[in-house]
Amino acid sequence: MTEVKVNFYLKRNEVKADGTVPVLGRIRIGKSMVQFSAKTSVPVSLWDTQSGRATGKSKTATTVNAALDKIRVAIHSSYRDLLAKKENVSAEEVKNAFQGIASEQDTLVKYYEAYNENFLNSVGVNRTMETYKRYGISLAHLKRFMRKKYNVGDMSFRALTPSFIADYDYYLRVELRFAPQTIVNTIGQLRRIVKMAINNGLIRNDPFIDYEYITSPIVPKSLTAEELDKLINATLSRPNLNFIRDMFLFSSFTGIAFTDMRNLTGQNLSVAEDGVRWVHLKRKKTGAPCHIPLLEIPLQLIEKYKGIAKEGKLFPMISCSKTNIYLKRIAAEIALDKRVTFHMARHCYASVVTLSQGVPLETVGELLGHTDWRATRIYAQVNNEKIDEDMRILNKRLSGKFHLADNNVADAVLQ
Repeated sequence: MTEVKVNFYLKRNEVKADGTVPVLGRIRIGKSMVQFSAKTSVPVSLWDTQSGRATGKSKTATTVNAALDKIRVAIHSSYRDLLAKKENVSAEEVKNAFQGIASEQDTLVKYYEAYNENFLNSVGVNRTMETYKRYGISLAHLKRFMRKKYNVGDMSFRALTPSFIADYDYYLRVELRFAPQTIVNTIGQLRRIVKMAINNGLIRNDPFIDYEYITSPIVPKSLTAEELDKLINATLSRPNLNFIRDMFLFSSFTGIAFTDMRNLTGQNLSVAEDGVRWVHLKRKKTGAPCHIPLLEIPLQLIEKYKGIAKEGKLFPMISCSKTNIYLKRIAAEIALDKRVTFHMARHCYASVVTLSQGVPLETVGELLGHTDWRATRIYAQVNNEKIDEDMRILNKRLSGKFHLADNNVADAVLQ
């Protein structure tokens, strides 16, 4: 076990009005070191540098030394407590523990809240507000569960057990009747918090050790080629519905998400040496770069709305929620028996526009700005026509290459 060393010294360059000087402390554990304020001060004349204490038996010296002794005891006690939870302890961790910083967050809800607060500080940098809100919703579910099941507002990490996780799963699945994927997301966010607590030495036994996520197959949400063609050629009742349809089609033939479309400007466009026009962007959700060659319909739409939007934007888009409301009206007008949302356009691009036309899955992933092919697989829906076409091509390629030996059937059975 590495020894913890505690020393005190004066901050001599900061003399107070009463002539006293602040006392600072230093914690050393192996190669780690941290400083802190002892929250007391002493006249320089009473301080013994070698012992790191006040000299004499005056009331001032006695008070200062008592305060320093109390701090020293608290530090050693905190160090022993942390060693009981984890093997390696840093000086910073001991400082936080004896000052009460760690103990205030040594409970599930407070730790979760601290995580969300730190997450909020990263919004706009490498995190999105939508993800932050989802963590807030998950925490609210957890609080309600703990109040209902255990009649508590918070609990120690040491109280977390596999039965707690099982009860929480039951609460989400049976009592709240959440869909399997919603449960996976909600439990998964709690799992992240628990992992962090384990890494910080707050939990010794993982309560998720026997937990298994129960999922259902994710069904891709895409229009069929016929439905997309019907939408393209539909005569709609109002001009604003035509505009919403155009925005949906632009996304369907580029794969660009709603948020990224709202931010498109002329600076995102370029023309290659071969004359092909491209759109270049960095996805707001993941930060992944996207380079997308523009097909005929997107080019027509860019020209159609040229100069209409403000601030140099390509399109005068409205909010996503209002857009989805109008998409429902469009679906009703053209008798489309599907719950159409704007996000469905990305599925159309993956399934109908690219993959079903022979574009490889890896290329589709690059066009969508995915960093994991499994995400692309969710979007990519292969229809029966595409399967039939591919198998016809395969059959043609294999024709004449393989031959079955002409053996006598009766002889083969008898043998």
